Amino acid sequence: MRSDRHGRGVRGPLAWPPVPAMQSRSAQFDDVVLDAVETLERRLRRQLADIEFAVEDVPSTDPAPWEAQLALGRSFPAERGRPARVVLYRRPIESRAVTETELGDLVEDVLAEQVAHVIGIHPDDLED
Repeated sequence: MRSDRHGRGVRGPLAWPPVPAMQSRSAQFDDVVLDAVETLERRLRRQLADIEFAVEDVPSTDPAPWEAQLALGRSFPAERGRPARVVLYRRPIESRAVTETELGDLVEDVLAEQVAHVIGIHPDDLED
């Protein structure tokens, strides 16, 4: 039996077995995005088949001149054998949400806006 250097007993993880406290913020955000994508897929299965979804911490460049603030997400059209892509930016989205419910709602809104842009419909048409 191995103990710490002060003889107080076995050292181990602070939270065991795996609980939400052991999941990183980025992993929690990924789960929120996956849930939102699955919800959209149930409604738009064929239209989403050729779209890739991704999460990045922050946009790779400064906002474009026409963007008033840092982008929450972006969509990239399909081109030359590459599928269309929707990217959500974790840190800008998290900075605008205070609660987990707000985070989920904001992720759904940003995702709907970007997907609507890719498939050529108005984002309001994706609401329940």
